[in-house]
Amino acid sequence: MDKKISTLIKFAVVVVIAAVLLGNCYYTITEQEAAVVTTFGKATAATDSGLHLKIPFIQHVDKVDTTIKGFPIGYTEDTNMSVEDESLMITSDFNFVNVDFYVEYKVTDPIKALYASQDPVEVLKNVAQSSIRSEIGAFSVDSVITTGKNEIQSNIRERINSRLEQQDIGIQLINITIQDAEPPTSEVKEAFMNVESAKQGADTAVNNANKYRSEQVPAAQARIDQILKEADATKEARINEAEGQVARFNSLFDEYKKYPLITKQRMFYETMEEIMPDLTVIIDNSESGVQKILPLDSLVDVIAGEDGNMNGGEQ
Repeated sequence: MDKKISTLIKFAVVVVIAAVLLGNCYYTITEQEAAVVTTFGKATAATDSGLHLKIPFIQHVDKVDTTIKGFPIGYTEDTNMSVEDESLMITSDFNFVNVDFYVEYKVTDPIKALYASQDPVEVLKNVAQSSIRSEIGAFSVDSVITTGKNEIQSNIRERINSRLEQQDIGIQLINITIQDAEPPTSEVKEAFMNVESAKQGADTAVNNANKYRSEQVPAAQARIDQILKEADATKEARINEAEGQVARFNSLFDEYKKYPLITKQRMFYETMEEIMPDLTVIIDNSESGVQKILPLDSLVDVIAGEDGNMNGGEQ
């Protein structure tokens, strides 16, 4: 009986040892993880996702999350309450401003993330806070609150990446964004809101002016083109008229050179016709050699009037 119990105990111990050994012979890594395998405390390999084998009690596996994570600066993520020690900063024009940031990062080297520093995320946070304060201190309060946010974010990102490359702690900055920026007092905040409203009004006025210009400039250009076309047409008409007059003058001059006297007389008569188109003129060349221009129509009208009066009186 004692032998059977002793055998059962030994068998149970063997089963337990085998189970323990079997459970320590493999490990599983998901797609969002990376594993660092250490042999006698020394990191020997970093494996990707899947099922892997290891030597029990000799090799140890540490899993590292490789997904994108983040943390706030200037406020608490759970309650969204302001952390003044982190958010309150001074600008280049010696004004105070509250600025909140959100930092996103991921592990790029699992071995360095585990062993290059005690807490790489805390190192990143300290680097981010230092870079933020340095950059905010280089801008005016107006730029921080209104127009300079994109430039500030870009400069801070470059500062942090440069520091992380120097320290080489196995994590990478993905992005850093300004969540909020406002003056520390309600009065100053209201003043900056008024400034922002004025700037938006100015932008609206500029946009309206540009719209009006875009509408009026094509219409003015079309009017200019029309005027130029009309001017060209007038120019061509006057040139053609002048060329016609020159041709007529040359023709008349040629005739004048052939028959000067006749040409002068014809020109005189044509001119008189143009000056007095309704006057009937009879040219009388008497024997005395003097031309007489007689406006006979007016005399005829007078005679006709007298005849009418006489006939009326006889009746």
